[in-house]
Amino acid sequence: MNKNKFARIIPVALTLLIAAVVIAALVSLVRFIFFPETSTKPVKSDTEISREALLDTSADRAVSLVARGPIVADESFRSYQIKVTTTSRNLTVFSGYLDQPIKVVSLANNNSAYEQFVYALDKANMVKGVELSGDYNDLRGICASGNVYEYQTLKADAIQKSLWTSTCSGSRGSLNASTVQLNNLFMAQIPNSRAIISEVWQ
Repeated sequence: MNKNKFARIIPVALTLLIAAVVIAALVSLVRFIFFPETSTKPVKSDTEISREALLDTSADRAVSLVARGPIVADESFRSYQIKVTTTSRNLTVFSGYLDQPIKVVSLANNNSAYEQFVYALDKANMVKGVELSGDYNDLRGICASGNVYEYQTLKADAIQKSLWTSTCSGSRGSLNASTVQLNNLFMAQIPNSRAIISEVWQ
């Protein structure tokens, strides 16, 4: 009796196994035919996407450092931006919270120089941090007694990724890199930038 029962189970089990293999093969075939990209291309991480954006030397790409001083009276408040594209390098120092330009330096650039610069930024880990969200990414009033630094990658002047940090120990932000290293790289793009900024950044 047991032998007969076992003999009946084996063909059923084999049939179910073959059916499962056939179904799996059909599903794989359908995915390969109708969704070839999703079935063959690995999913990129946020860091990989950010690095590709940073290292892209297309004409509409740019990188930027935005620095803000302590929260003081409007007349005394200062901030500055160093923005580099494939064709230009610009330093703008602003006065007040409405960003009134008080010093502007505009210089030409070229694709080879831009490429070297963004590769240096990549090696300095400019985009390896994870962007914060909601109130954690609200920079209003952050580090009122110190400086805040934002590092941005842009496409057609739209921000693709923005990471920030500050000189206040309680507001470390989203940047996971050395501000000294990154700031030195940006400053080096504009000759005499430190002297220019120090004239108005007290």
